Amino acid sequence: MVDVFGEQKTDWELKPAGNGFKERTRIANYTGLPELMSMFKQIADIRTSDSLKLDVPDCEYKVVNVEATPFQKELVDELSERADAINSGNVDPSIDNMLKITSDGRKLGLDPRLIDPSFEDNPNTKLNQCVENVVRIHAETSEEKLTQIIFCDLGVPHKNTTDAEKADDNSNDEISSAERDSLEEECDFCVYDDIKAKLIDKGIPENEIAYIHNAKTEKQKSELFDKVRSGEVRVLLGSTAKMGTGTNVQKKLIAVHDLDIPWRPADLEQRAGRIIRQGNENKNVEIYRYVTKGTFDAYSYQTLENKQKFISQIMTSKEPARKCEDVDQQALTYSEIKALCTGDERIKEKLMLDNDVKELKALEAEYNNTVYEMEDKIKVFPEREERLNNALENLRSDREYLRKLPIDEETKLPVFRITIGETEYTDRKEAAKAFEDAVLSIRVADNSVQIGEFQGFPLSVTMNSPAMGGDVTATIKGAYLHSTKLIESFAHNLKRLEGTLYNIDRKISDTNTNLTKLRVDFNEAQKIVSEPFPQADELDTKEFRLKTLTEELNQAAIEAKKNSPKKEKTCYFERAKLKKEAMRLSQKKSDKCNDKSKKRNGESID
Repeated sequence: MVDVFGEQKTDWELKPAGNGFKERTRIANYTGLPELMSMFKQIADIRTSDSLKLDVPDCEYKVVNVEATPFQKELVDELSERADAINSGNVDPSIDNMLKITSDGRKLGLDPRLIDPSFEDNPNTKLNQCVENVVRIHAETSEEKLTQIIFCDLGVPHKNTTDAEKADDNSNDEISSAERDSLEEECDFCVYDDIKAKLIDKGIPENEIAYIHNAKTEKQKSELFDKVRSGEVRVLLGSTAKMGTGTNVQKKLIAVHDLDIPWRPADLEQRAGRIIRQGNENKNVEIYRYVTKGTFDAYSYQTLENKQKFISQIMTSKEPARKCEDVDQQALTYSEIKALCTGDERIKEKLMLDNDVKELKALEAEYNNTVYEMEDKIKVFPEREERLNNALENLRSDREYLRKLPIDEETKLPVFRITIGETEYTDRKEAAKAFEDAVLSIRVADNSVQIGEFQGFPLSVTMNSPAMGGDVTATIKGAYLHSTKLIESFAHNLKRLEGTLYNIDRKISDTNTNLTKLRVDFNEAQKIVSEPFPQADELDTKEFRLKTLTEELNQAAIEAKKNSPKKEKTCYFERAKLKKEAMRLSQKKSDKCNDKSKKRNGESID
């Protein structure tokens, strides 16, 4: 299936644990999508939420746009310089690559402290804006004890399961596929702890705040969910993977906060599914999505929207393109990163035009394939029309012949008569025996052998070889060839002969229908062939604009490089990396010293 519908590519991607990168070969593009979906729908019954008409609350989506701080802008510039170095081929992909830049860009849009905890906590980041909204909603809904969820896949709590927790976990639950494939990432800076401390500082009781990550077992999760449903816990923090499917806490849920942006449409859908859900007591709910301007946030949401639009087209069969990129890709391209970092609107326009031109060319190719198909139909039309007209004429001739035969008053069908060899039979039992003997006597496979007559028409039998299906076919040769497959019961085979011959009115009707359809298809094919590609003018216009923009941007890049003042290079990301490495080595050295000390004292080392 991969060879037919997929194109593979090897690239760097984030490890499932979010703590490193690795090379991986995966599907980069899907081709032949209409055929693929046609096969899929043979085994799947697709129902969307729109078609189900579920009793769920009305949701208002609120996009909270936050201006990037001067420091965030400085870090974005550094990401641009890293992208330049990678694009020029001066960096080993194992040291730095587009995926690492994308990962750092996601962290930067949320809070620079995810890069380095020593960076300043600016009150204007979206993290702090989220805290303000949570506190406000908490106060406004205190009487009803309504609840909120904060989704964040970055800066999650570190894994520090105690021995007691391990002992309590008797379920041996397997890690879900969502958790294995998630972009959940631990950092030196814990977003959850920072948010919790600020919520407590602003008056929310600590016992009303909980992390999904602290519920290590199914029992603990169940107890936590009960507390959220009752309003005992009013603010729940968690990642998409750990708080997706199976998290039924919607009873008092009034708001969901998407603090960071997931990379996959399915992740965003899972988040919304926690609140837009049956069983929610609130008729109106809110989903807050936080976007830091001038960072990767806005583009990430745009990418998600495009991916979801494509998926919806596929699932609803609304004219999907023949080819698409993998919707699960996790890294931005060089041009995308440069567009985001420079802020040049022309780059954004170029990116949009690139996509538009790509889609239009796919449509043009699909249109051309359709035209070629229609031209083939036009070529064979005269032959197919003549064949159907001849079939009609022959069927009508056989019908006239049958109408002249004597009729059995009881059955209202022609009086039964069949000739096997030289003997004519009117008794069905005797005829069945003679018919069987004649068929069993045939020794030559795949050749038609005449064994007699039925109602005056020559009757032939073909014994097919295993290579041709291994069945036995009887053919009544009138002006038209009437064929039927034989079975073991020759009493029933006589009825099969009658059925294929006497069902002539239906055959005439079907042939007329096929002839009418053929002529309609012919007219439609002529119409399609005579008309040009509908979006030809749009494609020409956008291709010309794209060419002009490309030339302008290339010239602008040359001028900018020539005239730009030399500025001191910042190395915030490199410094943060070196600091982490130093801390890791220091911790490793400390662990070794502790191990040696334990060994001297005769203690066991786990």
